[in-house]
Amino acid sequence: MTERPAPAETVARAAALRAQIEQANYRYHVLDDPDITDAEYDRLMRELEALEAEHPALASPDSPTRKVGARARGGFAEVRHAIPMLSLGNAFEQPGESDRERFREVAEFERRIEQTTKRTEPVFSVEPKLDGLAISLCYEQGVFVQGATRGDGETGEDVTANLRTVRAIPLKLRGKGWPDVLEVRGEVIMLHKDFEAFNDYARKHGEKPLANPRNGAAGSLRQLDPAITAKRRLSFFAYAIGVVEGGELPPTHSATLQQLREWGFPVSPEVGIARGFDGLIAYFHRIGAKRDSLPYDIDGVVYKLDDYAGQREMGFVSRAPRWAIAHKFPAQEQTTQLLGIEVQIGRTGAATPRARMEPVQVAGVTVTYATLHNADQVARLDARVGDTVIVRRAGDVIPEVVRVVEDLRPAGTVPWTMPTHCPVCGSELLREEGAAAWRCSGGLVCAAQRKEALIHFASRRAMDIEGLGERFAEALVELDIVHSPADLYALTVKRFVAMKQAIDERDGTTPETVKAGKVATKWAENLVAGIEASKHTTLARFLYALGIMHIGESTAKTLAAWLGRLDFVRGTPAAVLRVLPDIGSEVATSIAGFFAQAGNEQVVDALLEAGIAFSDEGAPSPLLRERLNLGVLLGMANINKLGPKSCKLLVQHFPTLDQLLAGGSAHWITAGVPQAAATSLENHIADPAALAELREAEAAMQRLLEAIPRTARATSAPLEGQTFVLTGTLASLSRDEAKDRLEALGAKVSGSVSKKTSAVIAGEATGSKLDKAQELGVPVWDEAQLLALLGEHEAG
Repeated sequence: MTERPAPAETVARAAALRAQIEQANYRYHVLDDPDITDAEYDRLMRELEALEAEHPALASPDSPTRKVGARARGGFAEVRHAIPMLSLGNAFEQPGESDRERFREVAEFERRIEQTTKRTEPVFSVEPKLDGLAISLCYEQGVFVQGATRGDGETGEDVTANLRTVRAIPLKLRGKGWPDVLEVRGEVIMLHKDFEAFNDYARKHGEKPLANPRNGAAGSLRQLDPAITAKRRLSFFAYAIGVVEGGELPPTHSATLQQLREWGFPVSPEVGIARGFDGLIAYFHRIGAKRDSLPYDIDGVVYKLDDYAGQREMGFVSRAPRWAIAHKFPAQEQTTQLLGIEVQIGRTGAATPRARMEPVQVAGVTVTYATLHNADQVARLDARVGDTVIVRRAGDVIPEVVRVVEDLRPAGTVPWTMPTHCPVCGSELLREEGAAAWRCSGGLVCAAQRKEALIHFASRRAMDIEGLGERFAEALVELDIVHSPADLYALTVKRFVAMKQAIDERDGTTPETVKAGKVATKWAENLVAGIEASKHTTLARFLYALGIMHIGESTAKTLAAWLGRLDFVRGTPAAVLRVLPDIGSEVATSIAGFFAQAGNEQVVDALLEAGIAFSDEGAPSPLLRERLNLGVLLGMANINKLGPKSCKLLVQHFPTLDQLLAGGSAHWITAGVPQAAATSLENHIADPAALAELREAEAAMQRLLEAIPRTARATSAPLEGQTFVLTGTLASLSRDEAKDRLEALGAKVSGSVSKKTSAVIAGEATGSKLDKAQELGVPVWDEAQLLALLGEHEAG
């Protein structure tokens, strides 16, 4: 049935209502001069909603009533930013007497612009650094079509439906002269008054209050249901532009902000113009003095070279513009009491001490816990339970303990020490030599690391389980279905379907087809098939998949190539692992420590019992014959005054440890070992633990050497000892393929350029690595030279 057209007076009334509402939004959010009450605003909105419900043809896409849209299904779609949303470099206050000493990073920023652009006292657009969530808004022909979060700067999330609920964001631009396509960037924030109003409501109705305005803005914008976002009153300020097509903007940033105001965008009333270093610092002090009285949170100010020609001349460095900088305010501090020191285990196993304190307000937020960073920092502070401490929100975000008030220390306090075992799984906590961080060694069994371990295990470069992404990995852990990667191999289609139904119900994303009783299972069948297919892999992939600390793909390939079999990798102590190429003391200790943990060993056994098999297992490399002997093991023991020459003399006269022990120091000296070295060796082997370590290393060495076929010849890979760096996009093969082929020939592929780099292979759209190579005089090859190298050695 054809809908009857609305009467002319109804069309006119709807248009008038839309104009009134948009004018009210503009006066409230842009001019900060509302001319109607909230009640009147709500009455106008309800009248317009009623008219559009009665006459659906009146509901245009840019109507204010469309500010609450459909619920997002299963999360947010990815949006790739046509122009990256780059971060800014930061400047902080430094010790000093004058402004130029205290704000030397700002002075250097301003001086660099003067030198590069040949401008004396350049003009800057200055603005407060808003503490919210950065977003991008895209308009086509003046109509809002898409909004996205900043994400990682390259890719964000499509939150268009939620952004439509933010009254401050115009759905249709005002005035005229806007480009055909316009991307506006800014910050979604929650004003103090709206934050307090929401929390008052939450407390009265038994709901969880928001932690702070920034979390309120970010969390509200990422609600899957736009109706929830709409209930949390958010604000928006524009501060930049992105893509512009089919139109022109003013030549300066400050004039562009004024133009954005005229088109209906709110811009912070605190933006302004400053000239030279003195003008920047004057603005910094002025905004700092007003900070506590502003209606929103800021954590600093931002300086941008005002004219776009100068910005283009300055360009970019790394992922930040050279023409803009964020000048951060000093962190705010408060005094409170330290009630306890607890150890948290992060998703990668890092053990971080944190302070549990008497709750205190810092920078407007109630702080109960604060980071102590690491055990060394606790020792430096000499922080003890019962102490009075000064806590600061570093960058106004992360609370940290910065000082102990020792004059107020109560009697009977004792220094804190790091526990020996993980508070989550009981595995040993290990600390690398010379490092500040402690880590839980139970990577495969620790609940704190479980999700990260599972995601890594299934990743493409590891076991390559297609379909097992982050969302499913999180669900398997959170629903207590998988406790270790070995549990994956017992999962069925039925179990996966039940899991997905559970997470859909939890997230409110159950498809209508499922509600109607139609449950799709093909995805689960494919996932189970992918898990089954992963059983047939290589030893190198498997070792990488285990997530052993410091073991990347390259190290995993070294272990597989030199030791040949998993049982050799598992049974080789750190003293022997250290003789392998590119495996130093820390890496060797990490590998041996991982397999020394009973929980990890049980998971590895369970994986093998599940049917995982390796296509590349074989005998150890014949090259080990040249690297392994008792003299090498003595050298690896780092015995004081026992140098390489003495070790070589000893192994020539005493090939085995038993013969060495039987000889004694007198015979060692007769063999040519200096008295001091002989005495040091004698003292070393007198220690039962040190002697046991040498015996273990010798036994492992013998197992490896005996497993090498007598007929096997020691031949080096053609590119062994050479290091290459890949940058840019190659035309005929992917970066992964190039890396694999180079490594198969014995080369090392590094992610950074140094003087030791053999060559940098540059494709299209190269980055800073090419500049670094040219700076260091490292050879730069094109793709043709790479293919020629591969062809020459692979053919041979």
